[in-house]
This record gives sequence, structure tokens and C-alpha cells, in this order.
Amino acid sequence: MKKLVSTLALLFTFSILAGCVATNNTPVTTRNSELTQGNVQMNLSVGKTTKADVLEKFGAPNITTRDSAGREVWTYQRAAQVSQSSSSSTGWTIIFVNGSSKAAGFESSSRMMTLIIKFDAEDKVTDFRSRTSNF
Repeated sequence: MKKLVSTLALLFTFSILAGCVATNNTPVTTRNSELTQGNVQMNLSVGKTTKADVLEKFGAPNITTRDSAGREVWTYQRAAQVSQSSSSSTGWTIIFVNGSSKAAGFESSSRMMTLIIKFDAEDKVTDFRSRTSNF
């Protein structure tokens, strides 16, 4: 029984570490969804793409409103955190959550993407705009 508990504890520890490990100079990105400039350009087409298509590709919007003409407007806003090793040594590096990434030899940046989509009375895309901010 002790051997089984020890083995399970060891496997659990390795699985946690595997989720927190990256090789040097390999960016680690955490995303809320597949909302990227490329996906927006590939998947949205004025007059063709429907609300159902948008829901399938990007999920539920953060905000739904109506514009002055009464058209439905969906707004998506997604954040991504990108961390990259700034050291040139080889081997493995462990990233600890809630730690200072700069002090651990990592540089971190954030990206925010906003997508605004307008729909017509037939639930098809009439217009869309997207913007990405890096900070």
C-alpha cells in the first residue's frame, strides 16, 4: 500500500511539473480562446458568416449590445500572457505561478485582443473590427 501511495504521489508531482516546464527560449502563452488576428481574418466574412459560425469559432461574446440602427453587436475581449526565457543556457526551467518572472530569468508581456462584430436582421456579419494591444 505504501508503495502504491508513493508511486501515485510521484506521478502526481511529475504531472504538475510537466505542466509548468518549458525549454529555454520557447515562448509560453496562456490564452482564453483561439481569438487571434489570423483566426478573425480566416473565419469572418461579411454577408456570409452567421452568428452560429461565430459562436462555434470564438465562443460566447463578452458583451452583446445594439447599435443606433438596432443591429446586434457582439464584443469579444481576450487576454494572453506570453513568457519567454531570457537566458541562453540549455536545460529545463520551471515557471512558478505567482512568482516574479523577471527575477527568474524570464521576460513577460501581455496582449489584449478586442473584436467587435455587427450582425444584420438575418444574423449575418455586416461589419467587424479587431485590435490587438501589446504591453
